[in-house]
Amino acid sequence: MTDLQSIAPRDKAEILAQALPYIRKFHGKTMVIKYGGNAMTDPELQADFAEDVVLLKLVGMNPVVVHGGGPQIETALKRLGKKGEFIQGMRVTDSETMEVVEWVLAGEVQQDIVGLINQAGGKAVGLTGRDGGLMRAKKLKLLDNKDPNIEHDVGQVGDIVSIDPSVVKALQDDAFIPVVSPIGFGEENESYNINADVVASKLATVLQAEKLVLLTNIPGVLDKQGQLLTELTSREIDDLIEDGTISGGMLPKLAGAIDAAKSGVNAVHIVDGRVPHSMLLEILTDQAYGTMIRSY
Repeated sequence: MTDLQSIAPRDKAEILAQALPYIRKFHGKTMVIKYGGNAMTDPELQADFAEDVVLLKLVGMNPVVVHGGGPQIETALKRLGKKGEFIQGMRVTDSETMEVVEWVLAGEVQQDIVGLINQAGGKAVGLTGRDGGLMRAKKLKLLDNKDPNIEHDVGQVGDIVSIDPSVVKALQDDAFIPVVSPIGFGEENESYNINADVVASKLATVLQAEKLVLLTNIPGVLDKQGQLLTELTSREIDDLIEDGTISGGMLPKLAGAIDAAKSGVNAVHIVDGRVPHSMLLEILTDQAYGTMIRSY
């Protein structure tokens, strides 16, 4: 890590001046940020993330944070002697597991993030899909990858029916930073655990966000040689999926990203959350610190 004291004042001024066109371009625009992976569990990276979010707010952008919490849920289930079960990458969520998911995501994880952002000088407010009727959901129908006639029951895992963003907009207009837990509610007032990448991309679409930023544990989308692809169109991604370059856990992430890009979000960034301040570097400099997906 470069020691900031060793940077000459003139270079510091140059760095700040470079950010100016981006600050001007994105002033007043909404940025939806999916916060997950190492950035969420390493204390130094947590502090960097909180500072980045506060800085974006202070220079006139509107950050909205959507968080995951897989590792934290796993830890809590272990403490209760429950073993997490997955079908096709989806956590099987019976009613007991759902209770754990709710208190881990909406309690522990959300409040940690709110606290970090407030500590960094922001004003964060935690929300779940219940607040202000933000996220209506229904039970996810999970069809088998190989045989679409087989449907897997993954319990209280949800599919988004609709998003009413008025509570998020009201908070944004009032200088607050919304922090959203990916929990929706159904017709019978039941709770649903929803994939955080899906929530972030749908929310970005509904809010007509300028950018969707997905913080992950990888440098971005890599080609077959392992080189970072810094810019892609949705058509190029379709080709990479077809030839097998993109597979596994990257698929659901990209499905959401492509949907958002095709639905009017100007750019989707897949950024390495293990790099300190990678989000600021991606948004406010010419330097590519991940993969940017454009709709065209």
